[in-house]
Amino acid sequence: MTEPSSPSSSPTPPPHVVVLFGATGDLAKRKLFPALLRLAASGWLPEGYRVIGSGRHSPGSDDEFREQVREGLTEAADDDEREAIEPLLERLTFQTSSADDGADLAAAVGKAEEEVADEAGVAVDEVRRLVYLSVPPSAMTDMIGMLQREELVERARLVVEKPFGLDLATAEELDAALLDAVDEEQVFRIDHFLGKEAVQNILALRFANGLFEPAWDRRSIASVQIDVPESLTIEGRASFYESTGCLRDMISTHLCQLLGFVAMEDPGSFTAQAVRDTKAALFRDLRPLDPERVVFGQYEGYRDEDDVDDDSDVETFVAAEVFVDNDRWEGVPFLLRTGKALAEGRRTITLRFRDPASDMFEEPSCGNELVLELTDEPQIQVDVRAKRPGPAFDITMATMALEVRGNGDDVFPLEAYERLLLDVLRGEQTLFTRSDEVERLWEVCQPVLDSPPQVQAYAQGSWGPQAALDLAPGGWRLGG
Repeated sequence: MTEPSSPSSSPTPPPHVVVLFGATGDLAKRKLFPALLRLAASGWLPEGYRVIGSGRHSPGSDDEFREQVREGLTEAADDDEREAIEPLLERLTFQTSSADDGADLAAAVGKAEEEVADEAGVAVDEVRRLVYLSVPPSAMTDMIGMLQREELVERARLVVEKPFGLDLATAEELDAALLDAVDEEQVFRIDHFLGKEAVQNILALRFANGLFEPAWDRRSIASVQIDVPESLTIEGRASFYESTGCLRDMISTHLCQLLGFVAMEDPGSFTAQAVRDTKAALFRDLRPLDPERVVFGQYEGYRDEDDVDDDSDVETFVAAEVFVDNDRWEGVPFLLRTGKALAEGRRTITLRFRDPASDMFEEPSCGNELVLELTDEPQIQVDVRAKRPGPAFDITMATMALEVRGNGDDVFPLEAYERLLLDVLRGEQTLFTRSDEVERLWEVCQPVLDSPPQVQAYAQGSWGPQAALDLAPGGWRLGG
């Protein structure tokens, strides 16, 4: 399996005009503008570019908009990135638009393209467009229609934020709108989990090591846990959560994509075609969810949040048992769990191995586990059984920690959105989801959407409802 090139060894992206819908929102402030700043400070943005923020409501003049962005960047920037703030802001403007009226936005893009073409010394039709659609699912198809009417999809790559629809029918409607406007090669369905170094390292750990790959199947592995608890509450996202819920927000996207990386066959190469074909094949083998093996929860106090209905039954927690019906994974439960206001914020994948067929030792309370912590710097550990020091031949548990060396001038660690935005600028789709993946995952989740389990209350700071704790054979690694 070949490795992707480092940023310094890859071609500089062509000149671009970047259009950010939702430019005054939380995602833009916390992730998108800081990501652009880091790329600018590292010299990885095109030699010529402009950034146009857009939305229904104007934040004021361009200078007022820049000041808002400047405040956020100043908070987020490292010392060596601060000098890149002003050059980025000089290229930043705002233009109001809506699904009904995009004429002024189209004019602003045209003007920006002329400026970029002049700056980069290229023809206007050599300037590419990156359109980032951070808009609610209900508004997505209408926005795509506007972009098509205003001919803003030409030479464009469209970045679509999840959830990709709200069920199979709306996902198919969204895909139809997208593919009526552009080719699939122009669509970048972003799932920021896939941009994390630790997630990509799953493939390297498994397929580059003879130590692990032979044991990566039902003969050796008893269960797999994909656990993404969050300690935060919904924190101002009530209107979004009331319309989506945790299943649509996290299970059908992030956690199922992580399952795809853990369970897929060897793609043979780290290319968009190979990786996405292999992941799509794995998703076709997923058994549709059984509502009887899915637990919904809602943290106590959720209904007191602003913009939440007094009798809301929206789930803020989901735990689910998933099976992959193929020769490698037949009968192995994949346990998915995520939710708000839980005891810890973690991203942990645990592969629990079967006990060896030996009567030589008394079985300790814990078995062998390979644990992947999906932190910014990958953490990997293996729990093994070893002899306890002393005269008796007793068995105890020991831990092997694997250090991922990441120091040196040839190392280019990137935060997820930084990596993914850079990939879009370069037209690299490997870490983005494809329409057949999205639609199959909605098919897998559809039985639960049709017959959702009753929502159970759980205390803030807990590990969710007791029924979820009981779902994992042998208990969860996190929180028992």
